[in-house]
Amino acid sequence: MPRGRRGSRVSALEGGREEEAAAAAAVPSVPWASPQQPEAAAEQVLLRGIFEIGRSSCDVVLSERALRWRPIQPERPAGDSKYDLLCKEESLELKDIFSVKLKRRYFASGTGTLLGITLFICLKKEQNKLKDSTLDLINLSEDHCDIWFRQFKKILAGFSNRPKSLKILLNPQSHKKEATQVYYEKVEPLLKIAGIKTDVTITEYEGHALSLLKECELQGFDGVVCVGGDGSASEVAHALLLRAQKNAGMETSSFLTPVRAQLPLGVIPAGSTNVLAHSLHGVPHVVTATLHIIMGHIQPVDVCTFSSTGKLLRFGFSAMFGFGGRTLALAEKHRWMSPNQRRDFAVIKALAKLKPEDCEISFLPFNSSADLQERRPQGSPKSDCNDQWQMIQGQFLNVSIMAIPCLCSVAPRGLAPNTRLNNGSMALIIARNTSRPEFIKHLKRYASVKNQFNFPFVETYTVEEVKVYPKNKISAHSQEEEDRPHEIASENSFPWNVDGDLMEVTSEVHVKLHPRLINLYGESLEEMNDSKDGFVLSFKEASLKKLLHSH
Repeated sequence: MPRGRRGSRVSALEGGREEEAAAAAAVPSVPWASPQQPEAAAEQVLLRGIFEIGRSSCDVVLSERALRWRPIQPERPAGDSKYDLLCKEESLELKDIFSVKLKRRYFASGTGTLLGITLFICLKKEQNKLKDSTLDLINLSEDHCDIWFRQFKKILAGFSNRPKSLKILLNPQSHKKEATQVYYEKVEPLLKIAGIKTDVTITEYEGHALSLLKECELQGFDGVVCVGGDGSASEVAHALLLRAQKNAGMETSSFLTPVRAQLPLGVIPAGSTNVLAHSLHGVPHVVTATLHIIMGHIQPVDVCTFSSTGKLLRFGFSAMFGFGGRTLALAEKHRWMSPNQRRDFAVIKALAKLKPEDCEISFLPFNSSADLQERRPQGSPKSDCNDQWQMIQGQFLNVSIMAIPCLCSVAPRGLAPNTRLNNGSMALIIARNTSRPEFIKHLKRYASVKNQFNFPFVETYTVEEVKVYPKNKISAHSQEEEDRPHEIASENSFPWNVDGDLMEVTSEVHVKLHPRLINLYGESLEEMNDSKDGFVLSFKEASLKKLLHSH
C-alpha cells in the first residue's frame, strides 16, 4: 500500500452495515464472488477494508467463514492475462486461524507505533505435518485495526472446542532427557501465542502422574497434556480413565463396562519410539501435536482393559507377550544405557535366547453387527455364547494385541497396519514357533513395505477380546547369565510390554476392547488427507513464500 494512504481511514462494514458511509466510496470496486466460489457470494460480509498484504494494497473482505483478498491494480484492458494473474483472489479459512495480535514496532524508549494486525495460522503440510505461520495485514489506522482486531477476537472466541486452560505433565527423564527442552522451546511459545493458560508439573518418579491425577483438581482445565514417551502417555491415559471410574462410583477391581475419560489427552512426542503420537498424527512431530491441541482437534480412540483373575491391571492401547515382553524386560534392566543402545542390546540378547511360550489363546472374533454387540453380555468369555469364542494353543514366539496401528520409525506401516484408532476392534498377531532366521526375517519386514505377515508361521485375527493362558514354567528359560541376580524378582511372572511399560503377571491375562473410551487431541489421518485440498492449495507457492512467515 502506498505510504501516503496507509494511515488513512478506510471503510469497514460490520455485520453488513457501513461503519462510515463516506469512506465506503473510497474502496475500489472488486468482483469478489468468483465463478469458482459461488458459496462465497452467499456468505454474510462482516468487514471490508484496505490492507497491505505482501507489499501489495489489497481489498480485503472478512466473511463468516473466510478472509479473502485481492490486489488493487490500475484498470487494464480486458483479457490481459498478466493482470488477471495479479488480481487473483486469495483466501484463508477462519477455522485455520488460532490467534490474532496487534502488530507494533517498538523503539528503545519503550514506545511503539501500530503497523497493523498479525494472524497466526495453522498450515497443513505434506506427510500429515502441521506448521504455524503468520499473515500480516498492514494498516496504520488505529481505529480501523481496532475494529478488525475485535472482530477476529470475537470469531476466535466462537471456537468453543479449543482449550483455554491445560494441565501439563512433563517427564524430564524421557528419551535423552529432552522433554523439558522440547516443551519450553517448541510447545510453550505456541500455547502462549494461542492464549492458553497452563499449569505445569514435572514428574519426579515413575507413577507420579498416576498418583497426581488421582487426587488433583481438574475442574478448571479443558484438557491434560503429556510431554514424554509412550510409557508416560500410557500412564496419563490410564490415570484419566481410573479417575473417570472413581468419579462414576465404579469399583475398578470388578467393573465390566468402563465410562469414558472426562478430559481429552494431548500427547507431545518426546520419547524414543512415540508410537501413540505417531499413530495419532501420522508423524511424531512436536509442532504438529501442539497445533492439534491448540486447534481443538478431537479424535476418539479405542482403549483396552488388561485384567487377571477378575481384577483390573491397567488400561492400555497395545501389548506384546513373548519376544516383545522379554525384550522390554531386558531393556528395563539396562537403563544406564542410552535408549537406542538399550533397545538394540535387548533385541539381540532376546534373539540369542529365543524360546517359545507354551500357551492357550482364546479370542472373540470381531463382529461389526451393532445389534449383536448390544446383546452380548459384558462378562467373561465363559459367560458369552461359547460357540463364538475360538481357541488356539501351541508354542508361540510372540503374541501382539493392538487397538491402534502402532506406527513408529522401525515400523513405518505400523505393527498392526490394518487397525485404526477407533474401528472397535483389535489386531491379534501370533508368531508361532519357527527357526531363529525365519523369525528375524519376519521382524525385518516391519521396516519395509513388504507384508510382514506373509509367513506360514504368522497368523492374524481381528478380535474384540483375547485371553492368554501361559502354561510353561518361567524356569524353562535359561537364566544363568551374569544378570541373574536382577532377574530373580521376576522369575515367578510373565513379562508383558504394554505401551512400552513392563507389566509382569503371574497368570492369564484377559484383554478387552472398549470403543472410543478416551478422546485424544488429533485428527484422523483420513480427514487430514482429505483436507489437503483446503486453504493451502488455494495459495500459489509464490504467495505462500511471500505472505506466510514461519516461526
